[in-house]
Amino acid sequence: MKIFDRLSNGWKLGKMSLETIKDNPSLMLFPVVSGAALTLIVISFLGGGYFLFADSLMEGVNMGVESEGTMDIIMYVAGFLFYLVNYFIIVFFNVGLVYCARHILEGEETSFAEGISYAMTRTQTILAWAALAATVGMIIKTIQERSGSLGQILAGIIGIVWSVATFFVVPIIAYEDVNPIEAVKRSGQIMKDKWGESIGSNFSFGLFTLLGIILVALPLGFLFGALIHPVAGVAVGILAFLFVNVAVSAGKMVFLTAVYQHVNGEPVGRFEADTLDGIFIRK
Repeated sequence: MKIFDRLSNGWKLGKMSLETIKDNPSLMLFPVVSGAALTLIVISFLGGGYFLFADSLMEGVNMGVESEGTMDIIMYVAGFLFYLVNYFIIVFFNVGLVYCARHILEGEETSFAEGISYAMTRTQTILAWAALAATVGMIIKTIQERSGSLGQILAGIIGIVWSVATFFVVPIIAYEDVNPIEAVKRSGQIMKDKWGESIGSNFSFGLFTLLGIILVALPLGFLFGALIHPVAGVAVGILAFLFVNVAVSAGKMVFLTAVYQHVNGEPVGRFEADTLDGIFIRK
């Protein structure tokens, strides 16, 4: 299949995903609440880190090299905990969204509360996955910081490989009784058997974000700025930008759920089987 055909399929899948979001706007609650929780976590870590480590940092400055190793350990532990909490929150709400998306694709009714309730039943698995993802994230970050230009290139390659290998991890940990390592293996095996054309689909989602900014956020911002006040224009523009990102984020998870359903021969709702097949390169 030619690259333009793949990109066209990605565009169609993006439209189908956003149409599903349009018909089921409650799905957008998952990225909204997730984003709010992540914001609170960042604020908490910044504030808590300042009060907990300010004295230690000053002591480190006064003691010089002797305390450098201790401070490195403290920073790595804090960094790991930050990654752990963030990954847990992101995956927790994505699992809830996948649960709801799956029921919608199967023609059933569902709700935000049901998605959260289901995610609660997968808390242990989600936490285990968050710990693995945080470990990998810290390894990549360490390579970037301590290996110069070559390390940054190597970290970038590892990051890409990790992203591809974990493409299906969220629906797998949501519905398959496996541990995090097995989830990565299962996801990688699916990608190996039917190499997902994620470049085409991701490009289309990125294009939807760009179009949303150009056609919605910017015009609304300029309109309110001209008719009411520049500050109102900025506020409305930012809110519109956030709305676009929330819709696209939810759409991506609907898309991922549809692909996972298709791979397993399960209902895919309004998505077309031929179009879903088009995101794979047949071997």
